[in-house]
Amino acid sequence: MKIRYAAFVAIAIGLVVILFGLYPANTGQDATSRQINVEAKEVSDLSKDLQKNDEDWKELLTDEQYKVARQCGTEPPFSGKYYDFKGKGSYQCVCCGNVLFGSNSKYDSGSGWPSFWEAVNDSAITKIVDRSLGMVRTEIKCKKCDAHLGHVFEDGPEPTGLRYCVNSASLTFVPDTTEITEETDKKN
Repeated sequence: MKIRYAAFVAIAIGLVVILFGLYPANTGQDATSRQINVEAKEVSDLSKDLQKNDEDWKELLTDEQYKVARQCGTEPPFSGKYYDFKGKGSYQCVCCGNVLFGSNSKYDSGSGWPSFWEAVNDSAITKIVDRSLGMVRTEIKCKKCDAHLGHVFEDGPEPTGLRYCVNSASLTFVPDTTEITEETDKKN
């Protein structure tokens, strides 16, 4: 039942994204003027080297990464490189390298985006009430650099019951070198 619901939600969100455009600029709002509940926002502690202007971010990121991570965009469902990826390792913020999720908490939600049932720790992610697109959701951002990651929903598996639905464009994957080292040691 949860999978069917997740698939229905993914299709509905995909249709909204297609109808209203992929990025906030197409909805008549930019990332800074979106209506969010500021009371729920935790203040990010950004270090000086992460305080980049738009031109700096555009130089560091691909167009898609910039639109998703810095302008709060959404990639279409089933289009990102990590939605069906099964490698063992960690998923980090594409902007700053902050470790966000481990492959051990990744699962197939049927939504079309990489889904995780927990973050690596509570200090990795900021949660913000998002009232855009005519609905109330909880947006997730990298706590270190404030990059938009996606949203978290309360329809995930046990033990948390959460589904962190994340854009692949906001992530980079780092393989677990422990397994590679162990396999090399076995061969020697």
